[in-house]
Amino acid sequence: MSNAAIEYARAHREEHLQQLLALLAIPSISTLPAHQGDIRRAAEWMAEQMVTIGLEEVRVYPTEGHPLVYGQWLHAADAPTVLIYGHYDVQPPDPLDEWETPPFEPTIRNGNIYARGASDDKGQLFTHLKAVEAYLQTDGVLPVNVKFIVEGEEEIGSPHLGPFIEAHQALLQADVALLSDSAILGPDQPAITYGLRGLAYMEVEISGPDHDLHSGVFGGAVRNPAEVLADLIAALKDERGRIRIPGFYDDVRPLSAEERALLAQIPFDEAEFRARAGVRQTWGEEGYTVLEQITARPTLDVNGIWGGFAGEGSKTVIPARVGAKISMRLVPDQQPERIAQLFTDYVKRLAPPEVQVAVRYLAGIEAAIVDRHIPEMAAAVEAYTRAWGKPPLFTRTGGTVPVVVMIGRTLGIPTILMGFGLPDDRLHAPNEKFAIENFYRGIEASIWFMDALRQHRLANPGNV
Repeated sequence: MSNAAIEYARAHREEHLQQLLALLAIPSISTLPAHQGDIRRAAEWMAEQMVTIGLEEVRVYPTEGHPLVYGQWLHAADAPTVLIYGHYDVQPPDPLDEWETPPFEPTIRNGNIYARGASDDKGQLFTHLKAVEAYLQTDGVLPVNVKFIVEGEEEIGSPHLGPFIEAHQALLQADVALLSDSAILGPDQPAITYGLRGLAYMEVEISGPDHDLHSGVFGGAVRNPAEVLADLIAALKDERGRIRIPGFYDDVRPLSAEERALLAQIPFDEAEFRARAGVRQTWGEEGYTVLEQITARPTLDVNGIWGGFAGEGSKTVIPARVGAKISMRLVPDQQPERIAQLFTDYVKRLAPPEVQVAVRYLAGIEAAIVDRHIPEMAAAVEAYTRAWGKPPLFTRTGGTVPVVVMIGRTLGIPTILMGFGLPDDRLHAPNEKFAIENFYRGIEASIWFMDALRQHRLANPGNV
């Protein structure tokens, strides 16, 4: 059983580390056309690794963009099936001059692997492949059935993943999905993220005159689009950050007393938070802690404003067109399309008749929340406890992970987020890192997760 697999993983740590370094050396940057060959090479490397460790039906699936890699092992009778998701593509490494060592020459320093993709997501994904290898090289079988789906477009928004899942529902059907592309709270404090916020992203454009006007000749008699935009933005929230859009909070699922107690257990240093943000004091919705505000409450933020003259010196104009990009982070039960419509109606109602207003809904994704009491979650708790020596805390995050919503909506299964990264891994930034100890612990946590899920099924048939 799992003890033999654990012993194998520990005995082969150096070998597994060297394999990860080889994967990290491939510059699989999905957003740059110049790296198309590297993307293909990374996909083929992943497929070859799957075959080597004993997965079956391994295939590189082409898409209109970058390929996906699939592999499976389905010989565990009367056992649940786990769909393991990850991505092999990475962000561009710029700015290069801020890297202490080259981003695609993996380097080990102070117990960390430094390379682009070390934590996001190659290192975390690789833990599960090595866990499968450990079982198949010792017991010859897995305690559960597994399916891997690894994409190459996560860093550019996964444009072809949703259609692939939709078209391959039978192939990908499972009892639970497992995703490791997130962080725990600290080196010695594991955590399970059970809630993710959604998103509604809007663009507002205000048009007035058909060209920029001289403010001395026309000022005072022509409505200024920049001033209208400022008034509209000011009307979106009150002085404490509560959103004024009628109906915005109608579907917000309230935080239960249990959830607030769970979040209160999360170590959170507000002074350190302020230091990271570079602000002297925090601000926000009354009645909620800072941690609750940034993880479990809906928000509205202006992301950018344009229009008029903003160069050096002066130019006295009334701009013809101005605009703003505005994002709203959503919580469970808020539907992005409905929020976008409420936003649109409110802005257009406030706009004066002297200007024209165009509101565009650019993107949206629902929030996701996983029931903390399901057996799959209990298996994750046991896995972390065995690998880290202490139980994980439950937390929510303010960000959005679209694949969780895609899987839940299309396949109808929950996703367990078992992250092994750390908050300071510098994702998307120079000197990205992944702690070697977390890589090893991640392999063992994956081994224990499969074992715990199997044991629960034997004890409670029909619950998984």
